[in-house]
This record gives sequence, C-alpha cells and structure tokens, in this order.
Amino acid sequence: MNESLLAGFPVVITQAVVWGEMDAYQHVNNAVYFRYFENARLEYFRRMGWFDYEERTGIGPILAATEARFRKPLTYPDTISVGVRVAELGDDRFTMEHRIVSQRLDAIATEGKGTIVTMHYKEGKKVPIPLEVRQMIARLEKGSQ
Repeated sequence: MNESLLAGFPVVITQAVVWGEMDAYQHVNNAVYFRYFENARLEYFRRMGWFDYEERTGIGPILAATEARFRKPLTYPDTISVGVRVAELGDDRFTMEHRIVSQRLDAIATEGKGTIVTMHYKEGKKVPIPLEVRQMIARLEKGSQ
C-alpha cells in the first residue's frame, strides 16, 4: 500500500472487508463505511486516553454529525486501512477526518468527517472541550508530524 495516502493521520487501523458487508450490488454497503469510521475513531480515543478521562470526569465524546464521500467501491476480498485525525477544534466540538484506503486497489476508497461534541453524561449536556482533552489530542496529533 502507498503509505503516503495516509500521511498525516496519527491513528491508522487495518481490517479485513468481510463477505457479510456486501450488498445486493456486490460492493460494501454504504452504511458499513460509517462502522469503519467508528472503529478508527474509537481507537483514536483509546490511544489518547479519553476512556480513562471519561471514567474520572463523566465527560466523553458523542458523535453529532457524520458524512462520507465515496470515491471507489470496496468489495470482498480486501483489506482496508482507516486513518483518523482531528482537523478542527472549536469550543465544545471538534471535527475528525477519516480516510479509508483499499489495499487491493492501492487507492483512497472513501473520505469522511465527523463532528464530535464533548458531553457531560451525568448531567446530560454538552460542555466546552476541557483543557486536558485538548492536550491529549495535541499530543497524539503531534506524533503524526
């Protein structure tokens, strides 16, 4: 696989495309791509330490919006690499970019974005992104440069 296709993504996961993800049109169903994004996003949160932080504070991430741009269809059999990075930080939300690369095609199959809001789960409301979370993101992102 051309490594430059995922340059700048601090977290990249690899997974197999499985037969059950195919639809009647003989390609991976569009809804499955969002699961691929989710898998990479959760690995990003794990690596940055957000789950431990959430356990201590009750503040965690929640997906507010997501979108995808499908460039090339994925089919079985294939192995994909999914990259994720934080592209934009706001007061109470941030944007994550996702990229799915087909190893069989050696090409970008899909790109997408997700808006993540910081949520205080015990209080049931969104909150500003805490400084500690900003620092965890910055540390992880710095590792990709």
